[in-house]
Amino acid sequence: MNELVTTTLAAPQGDISFFALFWQAHIVVKLVMLGLLAASVWCWAIIFDKVVLLKRTSRQMDRFENVFWSGQSLEDLYGTLQNRTNHALSALFVAAMREWKRSHEGARPAIGSLQQRIDRVMDLTIQREADRLESKLLVLATIGSAGPFIGLFGTVWGIMTAFQAIAASESTNLAVVAPGIAEALFATALGLVAAIPAVIAYNKLSSDVGKSVSRMEGFADEFSSILSRQIDERA
Repeated sequence: MNELVTTTLAAPQGDISFFALFWQAHIVVKLVMLGLLAASVWCWAIIFDKVVLLKRTSRQMDRFENVFWSGQSLEDLYGTLQNRTNHALSALFVAAMREWKRSHEGARPAIGSLQQRIDRVMDLTIQREADRLESKLLVLATIGSAGPFIGLFGTVWGIMTAFQAIAASESTNLAVVAPGIAEALFATALGLVAAIPAVIAYNKLSSDVGKSVSRMEGFADEFSSILSRQIDERA
């Protein structure tokens, strides 16, 4: 009779495919698995979006620098860009030129502290662009740090449930033990699947964002020097 019970219990749990492990898991473990799968999909969506955004930003910087250093008049370049949606270097240029032109409007140009205002405007623009490039990176950091622990929680819960099933079946046969342990460990595996790409992508994308911000800061210093010379010439 005991052999019959053991065979009956082992039969539906013998399948250890991923799909079977999910359906055999406790409801809490299922919720953990679904949450980790959703986090993984969200993670990859953010990675794809950021890779495209950073590549597009790099190309925009290259195109703007080619035009800016080609010798074109600053007034002409500003006239071309002022009514567009600008990002990165072109946004810096437009912000600085807009402050420059505002300070020279009217009968009494306000150029006494123009250099400081231009620097402040460009600093604010750099911060705004950095925030745009860094948006949602915190999600990757969160998934990367919390994913393994969430998976571990599912594993602990699954092992507790497996031990309860083992006690109820009064058998330590490997056919009875293995499926329950496997479905519990599956939660940890999903946690690592979500966390590892998130950590790698976060480090790489953060580095790329830092390079873009450094490039903007370098351009801001160069353009500030150009405007400073013009301010001195008009003083």
